Amino acid sequence: MLGHHYTRSFLETAVAAMNAGCNLELSYGMRNNVFTHIPQALAMGNITLQMLRDRVRPLFYTRMRLGEFDPPSMNPYSALDLSAVQSPEHRNLSLEAAVKSFVLLKNVRGTLPLRARDLPGKRLAVVGPFADNPRVLFGDYAPVPEPRYIYTPRRGLEMLPANVSFAAGCGEPRCQQYSRAEVMSAAGAADVVVVCLGTGLDVETEAKDRRDLSLPGQQLELLQDAVQ
Repeated sequence: MLGHHYTRSFLETAVAAMNAGCNLELSYGMRNNVFTHIPQALAMGNITLQMLRDRVRPLFYTRMRLGEFDPPSMNPYSALDLSAVQSPEHRNLSLEAAVKSFVLLKNVRGTLPLRARDLPGKRLAVVGPFADNPRVLFGDYAPVPEPRYIYTPRRGLEMLPANVSFAAGCGEPRCQQYSRAEVMSAAGAADVVVVCLGTGLDVETEAKDRRDLSLPGQQLELLQDAVQ
């Protein structure tokens, strides 16, 4: 209603949202929200009581699973403290999740994975605006991580037994100012080139959509220079 003008009133918005299956609102506060108009929509016959129950049921089921209606002594989540945050167990689980969620689109001649035993004496170049910039590696609404736990591609690759060179090419994802010479210098003599490109919060976030899926700025040119 306010941003996209899809509806004209909070009442109409409540009805449209419920008909679409929405059951949770990030409201604007108790005086300016949508969900308080649900009783009026129900009284006017715009929605049914069964629909309301269907929308509410999974919310309370989730709250029950979280133990919100149990005494704190019975709720295992009550015993959690800051020692559980960034614990080795949870960091290992995050690593496992990251490895299992990678999507490999192409792997010509089995280039990947890079194996430490094959790299001694090899020259490896890591280039691009995402190669060594911790700030751009986190998506919208991501928590603020501790720097010691952030591994940029450069930091991770430098742990391998290879001669690693680095060049950002452009300092930020918009890549309006691109240094071709910098990238060519790092990648030209390398046996393996890792190119790190993308968008990041500078380019797209909530309420900041893009008109196309092309690489921002001169990132495509950076890629072409790195692999030629």
